[in-house]
Amino acid sequence: MGLGEWSGRLCCTAFLLAVVAVSVPSRHVAASDTSIAIIDRVPRVLVLYPYDERIAATTAAGEALRSRLLEATNGRIDLFSEFLDLSRFPEGDHVVRMARYLGEKYAARRPDVVVALGKESASFVTANRRTIAPGAKIVAAGFGTATAEKISLPDDVIGAFTTFDILKTAEMARSLQPDARHLYIVGGSSDFDRGWLTTARAALEQFSKSYETTYLEDLTIDEFVDRASRVPPDSIILALTVFKDRAGRNFIPRDAIGQIAATASAPVYGPYQTYIDHGVVGGNTVTFEALGRTVGDLVIDAIAGKPVSDLEAPQTYIVDARQLQRWGLAEEDLPPGTIQMHKERSLWEEHWVVLVAGSGLVLAQASIISVLLLERRRRRDAERSSRLHLLEAIHLNQSATAGALSSSIAHELNQPLSAIRNNAEAASVLLRSESPDRELIQQILLDIQEDDQRAGDIISRMRGLLKKRSEIDWQEFDLNEVTSSAIHIIHGEAERRGIKLKSNQLPGELPVRADKVHVQQVILNLAINAMDSMLDAVPAGRMLTFATGLANEKAELRVSDTGDGIPRDRLNNIFEPFYTTKKAGTGLGLSIARAIVETYGGTIRADNRPEGGAVFRVALPLARRQERSR
Repeated sequence: MGLGEWSGRLCCTAFLLAVVAVSVPSRHVAASDTSIAIIDRVPRVLVLYPYDERIAATTAAGEALRSRLLEATNGRIDLFSEFLDLSRFPEGDHVVRMARYLGEKYAARRPDVVVALGKESASFVTANRRTIAPGAKIVAAGFGTATAEKISLPDDVIGAFTTFDILKTAEMARSLQPDARHLYIVGGSSDFDRGWLTTARAALEQFSKSYETTYLEDLTIDEFVDRASRVPPDSIILALTVFKDRAGRNFIPRDAIGQIAATASAPVYGPYQTYIDHGVVGGNTVTFEALGRTVGDLVIDAIAGKPVSDLEAPQTYIVDARQLQRWGLAEEDLPPGTIQMHKERSLWEEHWVVLVAGSGLVLAQASIISVLLLERRRRRDAERSSRLHLLEAIHLNQSATAGALSSSIAHELNQPLSAIRNNAEAASVLLRSESPDRELIQQILLDIQEDDQRAGDIISRMRGLLKKRSEIDWQEFDLNEVTSSAIHIIHGEAERRGIKLKSNQLPGELPVRADKVHVQQVILNLAINAMDSMLDAVPAGRMLTFATGLANEKAELRVSDTGDGIPRDRLNNIFEPFYTTKKAGTGLGLSIARAIVETYGGTIRADNRPEGGAVFRVALPLARRQERSR
């Protein structure tokens, strides 16, 4: 299975795909056919990519090719690249337009060698060579000899062929897991996936007889993940490609295989280099870098006019050392010459002299610093996440508070608005009189201004109550002022319920540093809870008291009510989330109040008053120590 047989699916894993096919004799190219007459100029090489520039596999091979050519020529070479994107645009009209465009583009700079990466690129350039690069040598790469025969690759096209032998990957798995009893082969639902499955069945026919073999095919990605997570531990999983699942979803195979390997209950193997780093143990493959350098050598010989013939790109075994450790697979059971990616050499192997000299201490110090920095970062992340959650909870609580006070606030707002209307009507009547009383009209206008200010203040308080913030607004403010502001907000609701409000504030200022809106929300939560607790109290005895003062060098606010108090056995639980004694309560008001207060270094507690009712005490650190008159 070659690069060009992918049915147009983008795949970072795939640049070197080729079927395990019967051996086809190499096609030798005569030396006279490879000579290129280049006089008084640097050679020109055009590299044709079958897909777009985002495909990591083709990019890796292409970069290796470019590096080899620049190295061999000391940079005296013109390199051009074109991304054909034929898998997404296979239409004949597009191919004709592309050929015509490239022919015109390179009319004045005809390439001496064209490198076609993948079956699609090879078919394209051989069909249009007279238009694009007449007289140029063509080097095709990225597919097997069987594919070359299938597409009738001309004899004068030089091939750097690749063959992927799934049997070799399976044999490597067997050497690592000699006690395995089950074999699972994973393949998707695209035409290419099905072709791979057909090839695998033929290649593994004898091998699979030693196992209880299951082909996991034509499943959704979720079903693949689920089945792989439930295979017996003594299993071998061979992952081919999943370009498309049964639901029709398209995938980059390395990402699909990565999802499967992440939760698989047995080791997963695959024939592609790009599966490394995605949970796969490894397999037998052709590396992109090796293919690129092989193609580079062919191009160099072709430019020099040397005899060249088709080559097979070298194959090798590649494993992820981290996956060997994950599954407890023995390194000594690997085939000879296996490349281990991400294998960490011991400090003793590399720096034993330095270690003997005492660098172990430096390493220990560095480790401690790294751990501390990591812990510091984790703590900051946790604090940031906790703060965001707190802000969300506070905003929801603010919205609930606004809802609870909406009727009383509407009534309160209606008073200045009604006064404005009445005064405006009165002024209108006066102005229509024969001798308007200018002083009276002036007084009416002043009244309108005052009522407008009252309405504006009410709206401003509501806007501040409902405003959502993504950060804490640290500021220094007077606790007395915030308490007065909260009293203004609830006084309409208190009147509606027949509750008297009383305020005993310490003379002077009580400066604290926090978010003013958050502290105001704490006061509102306590006030609303207190008013709710007085529903059954005698109307004449309903009293809500706010008192501020100093306690243990902290600013303290006390909110007292004349309700039923708090049952003694519940005093320790009332600040817990979702704990409530109300029939329609959420149990979040007091828990949010505690979270806010503790965020700013304060404390909150509740007690019962000897004369009846409850009292809540909020203590916040002073922003600065002051002398106050008593």
